[in-house]
Amino acid sequence: MFALIFPGQGAQSAGFLNRLPRHRAVQDTFAEASDTLGVDVLTLDSPDALDSTVAVQLGLTIAGVAITRALADEGLVAEISAGLSVGAYPAAVSSGAVPFRDALMMVRRRAELMETAYPSGYGLAAVSGLNEQQVETLVAQQAQEQRQPVYIGNVNAPRQIVMAGANDALDLFIERALAAGARKATRLAVSVPSHCELLAHASDELLAYSRELRFETPRGIYIGNRGGRPLYTADAIREDLATNMRYTVRWFDALTVMQEMGAHVLVEAPPGQVLTDIVREYFSETSALTASAWPFDRLVGTVRRRLERGA
Repeated sequence: MFALIFPGQGAQSAGFLNRLPRHRAVQDTFAEASDTLGVDVLTLDSPDALDSTVAVQLGLTIAGVAITRALADEGLVAEISAGLSVGAYPAAVSSGAVPFRDALMMVRRRAELMETAYPSGYGLAAVSGLNEQQVETLVAQQAQEQRQPVYIGNVNAPRQIVMAGANDALDLFIERALAAGARKATRLAVSVPSHCELLAHASDELLAYSRELRFETPRGIYIGNRGGRPLYTADAIREDLATNMRYTVRWFDALTVMQEMGAHVLVEAPPGQVLTDIVREYFSETSALTASAWPFDRLVGTVRRRLERGA
């Protein structure tokens, strides 16, 4: 089975939209997005624009849908789609659960709510080398001793966990994690405390907003963020998208389910590579390709060959 995986905020880099393949489907996607948003979307990936959560989240959604459509034009339609955090939105479009225009409107509202809730002073940090139980212990210790709470935002792999919280609390937690044996602990290029209870109110507002948008029963399989499980109804996918900002993303569970369902060729949408690296480390029998690392024609040919031989 062929699966598409979509990266979240933090994967962006200057010019990532302008580096997408010069494919007709990509250009059509840019045109549709520009018409929907009322801006030239190729300005969303400038260094200055990437300081905005709104620009970053919209750009990642556009990139994901563009590569999905380009691959589909070449006969490569994903049977399974999953995305981390905002990457869940292009995954939902890929699965046929929500039209692209509605997804863009919802992403823009999502990012605006997140920026408004925490315009500064908050963010994310990645911790490698400690498991979830060890991290939970450190979280509890810090809350009790320093009264500076942090939250588990993503479980990307058994020993790769993303934390959310205020800047001072995250810096303190990084020191604590390294002292406890973490291999690496660093801040990420994200300026909001994603996937924790700090965004509960914003999540409720987004869910209400989403009621005005069109969702449909998916044609393909969509893997949710909150539970890391396939979701089969329009309402379940709507709720997953609207509420994933307030709950821990169980990404490794999602990857595990994808393998169990038979996904053996995975392509990570631009501009990401981290999700590919996780697949390669933990699921060695699965073929994982980073779309942004390949010329488009070679990517298409490689995916076809690996699907044919069951690699």
